[in-house]
Amino acid sequence: MKKRGWSWSRVLLYAVLIVGSLFCMFPFYWLVRSSMMDLSQIFLIPPKWIPEPFVFENFLQPFEELSFGRYFVNTFIVVAGTLAGVLLSSTISAYSFARMRWKGRDKVFALLLSSMMLPFAVTLIPSFIGWQALGMVNSYVPLVLPSFFGGGVFNIFLLRQFYMTLPRELDEAVFVDGGNHFTIFTRIILPLSRSAILVIGLFTFLNTWNDFMGPLVYLNDESKFTLAIGLQQFQGIYSAQWGVLMAASLIVVLPAIILFAIGQKYFMEGIALTGIKG
Repeated sequence: MKKRGWSWSRVLLYAVLIVGSLFCMFPFYWLVRSSMMDLSQIFLIPPKWIPEPFVFENFLQPFEELSFGRYFVNTFIVVAGTLAGVLLSSTISAYSFARMRWKGRDKVFALLLSSMMLPFAVTLIPSFIGWQALGMVNSYVPLVLPSFFGGGVFNIFLLRQFYMTLPRELDEAVFVDGGNHFTIFTRIILPLSRSAILVIGLFTFLNTWNDFMGPLVYLNDESKFTLAIGLQQFQGIYSAQWGVLMAASLIVVLPAIILFAIGQKYFMEGIALTGIKG
């Protein structure tokens, strides 16, 4: 009886998970389905679940009518620069807070964490005024350069938590052999924290790839627009061609989905490891 009760509870659990996953996947299915339809099929009542016929021309129009290819290049430039800055600065900063001893370290870290309480809207106008005074508006500098100065408080916190799980005996062994902090960081900490760094990289890629507010505030020239802004422009031009808009949205979403699918194993592993020790 006990085994049978466990079996039924498991069936119920899987049933709930399957139904929940269907609800989560339905918007994506609707996006894919609508991207292959013309306007007359999208709004049919009752709805048409499978396109008939398939309208693959919707995927060509974003590149023919707008500079969608250029938007891809611009987005990769911003993403690559931001990734480099975040991974470099956050790993170094986290190492300093986790493995080095210096006066006021914990107070500085507490102050750093308190900055997470500031909403983005509070710092938006002062930041814009500062970049405008430097003549950097309408360039990628305000979008990329800040990532080289800390790389985000959350990233530093996440890596610090992981670094603190590594035994300090490794540091002492390096010091005994005549090494220094640079040796510890490059030869021990970075190789052992590969999963945590991949998590930071995935978070950074997704946030930068989908960033709308930053490019909207700092970029004025259409030739410098990223995909998020380009998609908005596309929506304004093709407000009635929903099939083309859905196809453009699917093109923008696919790289992020593919990257997450590839790195899902390392993503979950890194999340688990960074939560071991507080």
